[in-house]
Amino acid sequence: MMSASAQPGFDVEQIRRDFPVLDQQVRGRRLAYLDNAATTQKPLAVLGALDHYYRHDNANVHRGLHTLAERATERYEAARDLLATFVNARDRREVVWTRGTTEAINLVAQCFAQTELQPGDAVLISELEHHSNIVPWQLACERSGATLRWLPLAEDGTLDLSDLDQLLDGVKLVAVAACSNALGTMHPVRQLVDAAHAVGAAILIDAAQATVHQRMDVQAWDADFVALSGHKAYGPTGIGALIGRAEWLDRLAPWHGGGEMIETVTLAGSTWNELPYKFEAGTPNIAGAIGLAAAIDWFDSLDHSALLTHEQQLLAQATDGLQHIPGLQLIGTAAHKAPIVSFVIDGVHPQDLATLIDQSGVAVRTGHHCAMPTMARFGIPGSVRASMACYNSTEDIQQLIAATETAAEILR
Repeated sequence: MMSASAQPGFDVEQIRRDFPVLDQQVRGRRLAYLDNAATTQKPLAVLGALDHYYRHDNANVHRGLHTLAERATERYEAARDLLATFVNARDRREVVWTRGTTEAINLVAQCFAQTELQPGDAVLISELEHHSNIVPWQLACERSGATLRWLPLAEDGTLDLSDLDQLLDGVKLVAVAACSNALGTMHPVRQLVDAAHAVGAAILIDAAQATVHQRMDVQAWDADFVALSGHKAYGPTGIGALIGRAEWLDRLAPWHGGGEMIETVTLAGSTWNELPYKFEAGTPNIAGAIGLAAAIDWFDSLDHSALLTHEQQLLAQATDGLQHIPGLQLIGTAAHKAPIVSFVIDGVHPQDLATLIDQSGVAVRTGHHCAMPTMARFGIPGSVRASMACYNSTEDIQQLIAATETAAEILR
């Protein structure tokens, strides 16, 4: 079997050279960075774009006629166009810049609580959601009097859709992740979208984890809202987007007030700007948008077919190697997964395990992964999670397996 680092058209060692942060030692060992579900590292193209903006083009957008302001505005809006093309949005007006997935979901939740939800309505989410796709809906239901319902989680880490029709009765909005951050499970997005639309419900897809692990096509998904983050897609932190159907964005009231989102302001009241600016109050993260555009350009230059094969081979290597460690239990064994493995070892606290793994230069995540209902479903306080990206190699996975074996021997 061909090694993951030898995929035709995919040179992982060349890719790694684009990420200077990987060229270092941690605890005297080569760094094996396997915390990509929390945040990915940034390629030189992104670092260069951020540096260039602040060195040469730093100015506010949309408000100045001087040269720097024009250059900043041009690059900022070009980034919106590029993101719209990357995810196959219906219209650039449907791309609303946010700080990330969390803010995008909160935008929809607060707008729905304000005008769309009322007592007797329901919102449907799943037991496999990140807290960012749970807490905003809890708040929205508290404010509106609507009821929050839950899609249950099956033993293998997939969604149990056997009672979906009954759960959808009276639902105004469905909010689910395309991919679980805690387990890596990839969900049947189009099936969920079609089911929601069949009962007249809107649907939001949390695409934070899915953005770089499948070829995103929001028109093929046909969801009403899609939320994503730049920092999980090789871009800067503090930038993301809500891709919203124009009919919904026109219908919803603004959630933040201030500059940029208005058309007119008088002592008697205000009117709102056109889409997408109606939802973009205040000075935006200009550098973040420009940096995300650079990340998209860089990521789009990769051979995506080879990349997906590479990531799945890393997942298979990690799964096979880890499950041979005595006492280790994999959490989430769905057939269709992103390159994420979550595990516990009998009698060992996940935090102790991750601490010792770090001694071998391997960066993993531990805890509940902002998915406490998921952890509760499996009866565990948390897990160790290793998550892979395009720059990870078979050597990283070997280092993970060896570090976990050593830590388990010490702690048992």
